[in-house]
Amino acid sequence: MTDHHTYKKVEIVGSSKKSIEDAIENALAECAKSIHNMEWFEVVETRGHIVDSKVGHYQVVLKIGFKIMDS
Repeated sequence: MTDHHTYKKVEIVGSSKKSIEDAIENALAECAKSIHNMEWFEVVETRGHIVDSKVGHYQVVLKIGFKIMDS
């Protein structure tokens, strides 16, 4: 065990027809399938898709921080 940790960040986009929070949850769930040791996320952009003058999809750009194994 070291006395420091090293992290990496990746940027992803999550979407949902339901809400911004659901878009975040969807993005995190998908990332968890291939990225281990996730520790935090930052919402860096929020946007949406308009259909017939209504919200079609909410979209969020996230930066996911995860710890490098054995660091």
